[in-house]
Amino acid sequence: MPTQQPRAKAPAKGLPQIIRDQLRYEILNGTMATGTQLRQDALAERFNTSRLPVREALRQLESEGLVTYQRNRGAVVAGMDVNQLCEIMDIRIALECHAAKIAVPNMVQRDFAHLQEILDLYNASESVAEWGEYNRRFHLALCAPANNTKLRRLIEEFCLNTDRYTHEMMSLATGKEGPQSDHFEILEACKQRDAARVAMLLERHIMETKNNLLATDRMKRENAAAGEDEDVRDAA
Repeated sequence: MPTQQPRAKAPAKGLPQIIRDQLRYEILNGTMATGTQLRQDALAERFNTSRLPVREALRQLESEGLVTYQRNRGAVVAGMDVNQLCEIMDIRIALECHAAKIAVPNMVQRDFAHLQEILDLYNASESVAEWGEYNRRFHLALCAPANNTKLRRLIEEFCLNTDRYTHEMMSLATGKEGPQSDHFEILEACKQRDAARVAMLLERHIMETKNNLLATDRMKRENAAAGEDEDVRDAA
């Protein structure tokens, strides 16, 4: 009998990756707000290290669009305008719909049960922040059976980046009934192994969020303009 070779261990994360992952988590869950200054000396002291791994972690976060550099301030948590968010949603549609077409034929009963479990937790929650997390989990679980790690990583980054700015605002505006109805319809199409329908429903679902975002921004600008007009009339 041939000797069984020991399974190779996954390479341990380096210090820059550990710092990057922790800062990414804090940025995406809102602990670090847009505009927060990320001073290298303070972060080096926090993580008990030199500035070099901190600098590398910030560079990686900059490449993900989570950190930007400002004159006289250095690294800060990046913000996004509506046009940038809409561009990212278009990319999400392309990535997630492609992943769904690959994933659906590979799905087994365990995948359906996992998706159902996420939606049940979503239904039971009364926390807007938790709705965002369950939404993220559902979309990632949907693409996982595509068995493409690089594709999933891209989706995870764009999904997280978008949800950071949009999901709480959209949830407060629309509640969870509309998005959840979409999710259950997508799950049913998965069970029917109708990959084309899953991709179509997914595109419609993300487009609805995009259109709600544009409408919210439009109304905000209209209200601001109306307020300025009223101030002018009062001054007159």
